[in-house]
Amino acid sequence: MRMYKRITVPPIGLRIIKSAVAVLICYLVSFLRGESGIVFYSQLAALWCIQTYQSDTKKNALQRMIGTAIGAIYGLLFLLSERFIRREDMLQQLINALVISGMIVLVLYTTVLIKKKYASYFSCVVFLSIVVNHVADANPYLFVWNRFLDTIIGILIGVGVNAFSLPVEKRKDILFLSGVDKTLVDRNDRLSDYSRVELNRMLDKGVNFTLSTMRTPASLLGIVQDIRLRLPVIAMDGAVLYDINENTYLKVYVISKAMSLRILEIIHKLGYACFVNCIIDDILVICYEKEMGEMQEEILREMRKSPYRNYMKMSDIDFQGVVYFMMVYPDKDIEKIYQTLDGEGILEELKVIKYASEEYPGYSYIKIYNKNAVRENMNRYLLEMTEASSMVTFGSIPGKCDVVIRPGDENGVVRELKKRYEPFKKLLDFTKFRG
Repeated sequence: MRMYKRITVPPIGLRIIKSAVAVLICYLVSFLRGESGIVFYSQLAALWCIQTYQSDTKKNALQRMIGTAIGAIYGLLFLLSERFIRREDMLQQLINALVISGMIVLVLYTTVLIKKKYASYFSCVVFLSIVVNHVADANPYLFVWNRFLDTIIGILIGVGVNAFSLPVEKRKDILFLSGVDKTLVDRNDRLSDYSRVELNRMLDKGVNFTLSTMRTPASLLGIVQDIRLRLPVIAMDGAVLYDINENTYLKVYVISKAMSLRILEIIHKLGYACFVNCIIDDILVICYEKEMGEMQEEILREMRKSPYRNYMKMSDIDFQGVVYFMMVYPDKDIEKIYQTLDGEGILEELKVIKYASEEYPGYSYIKIYNKNAVRENMNRYLLEMTEASSMVTFGSIPGKCDVVIRPGDENGVVRELKKRYEPFKKLLDFTKFRG
């Protein structure tokens, strides 16, 4: 049976709608001005200011304004000089071309002198639009003024439209926690464009949002590099609380040295190898054994591709700061190891989880943590840290979270987050009119 790739059509975003509204308002303002200006220039400036984030809008508005001013000044100087020069022969046309090209150097160098190089492109655009298309205008002052005014009008419209938002509340008293795999990112570890933009917008507005995952911080960093997280993340299934911005571990549940050596002795007696994740001087290190199986070697090669991971031979560590042990073997071997750990009483003393591998069919994982390394403990700690009054969790497993995200719903977390963080305000309180 032939399989067809699912085609998804992205929704029309708010930036697209705002762009259309800005263009329409430019038309309306032009009509009110009696079409004395050129609406095209206003529309270009407005569209340039309609950006995803408010910080980009302000930056682009400033770029456009400075660039327009520089280009307009040099354009006016050229038009004034042209009033005293005849333009009727080919020689004069050539002279004009040489002068205009030379003045481009002045335009660009001016942006360098005032340390506004980012406005250089707009300076050139405005300058050329004046000197190339409007050299013969009878009143150069009026044209340059209208050209500058058109741009200012467009900037104001663009900034105003982009800043507009519906009346909503911002629930900064709620802590929002989201899972990562099968929840926030797709199977390729990618965040959708919609989710990234909307999540960053809410983070800029102060939403208390962070992640809770089984992944290590190293595995997480590549995913969240474009997300403006302010709060620390809960990683390693609740074993650590990691501050991404400061690259430090705020809270860690470790396995004692004595217990770590005991676990390693049990594993070696069974004839198996393992990985040990330790925190050494606030750096997570993956420790590997000198001799491992083919599968373990392959996993190590894959992990080494990440620039966020650090490695060390197990013989070089003193087993202080052990966060968790990890083993990956065929299902029957993992079951044997698990039963042995149970017989040794390890399951009662530590947190031991066993699950099938999705990347390697027929293989399973065992991970061993401190008994207290559970997400609920870190959730409470983070709730106290943020001083939030309540918490909402997002995940893919029913019964394990407050909001269940359906498989394949890549925008589900952010869509539900918006509903809870930014509910619409009640414009009227009808209870006031009772009785």
